[in-house]
Amino acid sequence: MKDFVYNGQPSRVVFGSGSLRHLEREIELLGARRALVLSTPEQIDQATMVAERLGPRASGIFARAVMHVPIETAREAQDEALRLGADCAVVIGGGSTTGLGKAIALESGLPILAIPTTYAGSEMTPIYGITEAGVKKTGKDPRVLPRTVIYDPELTLSLPVAFSVTSGINAIAHAAEGLYAQDGNPVMDLMAEEGIRAIGEALPLIGQRPQDLAARSEALYGAWLCGAVLGNVGMALHHKLCHTLGGSFNLPHAEVHTVVLPHAIAFNAAAAPRAVARIARALGGADGGSAAAQLFDLALRNGAPVALKDIGMQVGNLDQAADLAVRNPYWNPRPFGPAQRNEIRDLLQRAYEGVRPS
Repeated sequence: MKDFVYNGQPSRVVFGSGSLRHLEREIELLGARRALVLSTPEQIDQATMVAERLGPRASGIFARAVMHVPIETAREAQDEALRLGADCAVVIGGGSTTGLGKAIALESGLPILAIPTTYAGSEMTPIYGITEAGVKKTGKDPRVLPRTVIYDPELTLSLPVAFSVTSGINAIAHAAEGLYAQDGNPVMDLMAEEGIRAIGEALPLIGQRPQDLAARSEALYGAWLCGAVLGNVGMALHHKLCHTLGGSFNLPHAEVHTVVLPHAIAFNAAAAPRAVARIARALGGADGGSAAAQLFDLALRNGAPVALKDIGMQVGNLDQAADLAVRNPYWNPRPFGPAQRNEIRDLLQRAYEGVRPS
């Protein structure tokens, strides 16, 4: 066994159907008195429900979270938290809302209580991302890790099937890269493989029966594990490409992860054979060479997009995307710096066209 370092993240998880009933208790345990509730405009009804449940503990609602956390929106939310005298943030929704809560915490140190309604997994990480002048900048800071996460599968029942699939594959991406991360360890490997398995089995069931609470619970369980992996290890090629495509070209977050992941795994397959074999095994395959194709098929068979051209990417922007991706590369088992620019451009072309990896 290789040498490794393991640091547990100091977060509290409350998991189970109906667990939202514990919200008031969890706010009290944080020692908070005035919670600012955050959501996207589309989820203002859920934010209102949370605020009503909190009663006088809710200082207000900020329902303007959007993808990729534009710095302008982050500043507006920070100003609102200060104006209302909030001493914590309650985020309900997916990665966009959690990201906004993290932006507030980064500046103010306010504790976050997260209530995920998707499978994004960002609630389990100290990673933040803020987009400024068309470039998404990411970083790590322990202040942005939510102190408490309430996972209530009942809140995911209204998540449309199409977004359930892309959100779930987004979560799988966190665990998949964790399996070949430079700072990986055996504990994260176990969590990663189990998380991939749980989501891979749950998504087809959700597609067949969207109100299947058991399948929704399994997917949320997998998302928690995959998010925890991302929170403990570094990111690689896949996340660099998605940060570039999402932040610079405003592509939808979960969908771009869904499209890019099979191609990133294919790119890394020869350099990380054991990790890729574990991905394949978790998805029910027999050999590592099939992992990229299995991920592509999981998306395709469940109605998710598999081509960048279908989610808003313009072919004329592929050269710029390749240039941006290799300018400041993340560590990756197979290098992808400026010397590999043409290889990354070819990868993006295949992802643009939706070619099944083989």
